[in-house]
Amino acid sequence: MVKKILEKGYLGLILALLYAPILFIIVFSFSNSATFTFKEGFTLEAYRSIFTSSQTPGLLQALKNTFLIAIVSSVVATILGSTASIGIFSLRKRTRRMVEGINQLPIINSEIVMAVSLMLFFVTFRFPAGYLRLILAHITFCTPYVVLSVMPRLTQMDPNIYEAALDLGASPTKALIKVLIPMLVPGIISGFVLSFTLSMDDFIITQINKGAATGINTLSTYIYEDARLKGLSPFWFAIFSIIFILVLTLVLLMNFRKNVGQSDKGDTYEKQ
Repeated sequence: MVKKILEKGYLGLILALLYAPILFIIVFSFSNSATFTFKEGFTLEAYRSIFTSSQTPGLLQALKNTFLIAIVSSVVATILGSTASIGIFSLRKRTRRMVEGINQLPIINSEIVMAVSLMLFFVTFRFPAGYLRLILAHITFCTPYVVLSVMPRLTQMDPNIYEAALDLGASPTKALIKVLIPMLVPGIISGFVLSFTLSMDDFIITQINKGAATGINTLSTYIYEDARLKGLSPFWFAIFSIIFILVLTLVLLMNFRKNVGQSDKGDTYEKQ
């Protein structure tokens, strides 16, 4: 009994430390005050200012850049990561372990090291500053996460299904498209969503590689530059609240879809 209480209390403490600051931002987004007070009472003025503020044009342009870079880099990273996962899975065990370890290096490595390394690479080979550098940089750090998302699906898959398709006359390409990829769809979708959120959230790699003269800003770099000059205004509390709610909704929908799919499979097995 005491052990369960301590476990729940510990879990509650961790969740409070993680989410209490976010809840404070959401609450004070209705105060229209940067001093965390409710002098004006509860108001939607901070949310109205998203569309009427002098910062709105810059914010909209930053959002366009963020979504453009995130969508392009996530799609390419998902394709590269998914095909790489299939290739890695086909290797011998010792070689596969070595390649999987190399794949994890960008993930466990410090982000500032990767950002500077990419900058030196782009400068050395004279890649033009701007969208090209940013998209290539985002593809580079997103692809390993796609591999990590797809590989578990491959290890859980019955390899006899793919071999049976080949025995029944399907070409390797047709068996890949008709048999293997449909079985990997959950992992591919998870990898795409993870890549998209990581790309939207990235700051260090984007800030170092965007090029000062290009004037390109994503949401994270625009927030940094505005906050560095003016400090955080209530305008940003509203933006943060909307972003958190959108991400939370996406995660809940994905979990709901996953649970529904598992329950449907369970019902199918019971009927059989």
